[in-house]
Amino acid sequence: MKDCRMSHEAYRKAQKTTAHPRDSEYRAFSEATRRLLAAREEGRADLKQLIEAVHLNRTLWGTLASDCADPANQLPSEPRAMIISLARWVSLYSSDVMQKKESVEPLIDVNRIIMDGLAGKKPAA
Repeated sequence: MKDCRMSHEAYRKAQKTTAHPRDSEYRAFSEATRRLLAAREEGRADLKQLIEAVHLNRTLWGTLASDCADPANQLPSEPRAMIISLARWVSLYSSDVMQKKESVEPLIDVNRIIMDGLAGKKPAA
């Protein structure tokens, strides 16, 4: 868990020092997604890796939700509400991954969609 906290702090630090917040957000999603992919490859064989990946991803989404809930956030209210809603889903589904042994694939899919948006890619038709 110490590693996750360090990644969370690195995200916050990068967010403050980067000229383009989208770049730091993309990097944070990339790292969380990379860890979820690695955990998926290992399956339940490496439970510690799975727990850390899911925790890092949940923490990232929690940070985004907290930022979106801040009245000083400059995003329009509709995208902020959508991010908060997605963060809630991520938190609930993450519990299902850990307790009900659901697949991490939906978490990976959502992260990739967000990463595409941060990279300026248009959604597939």
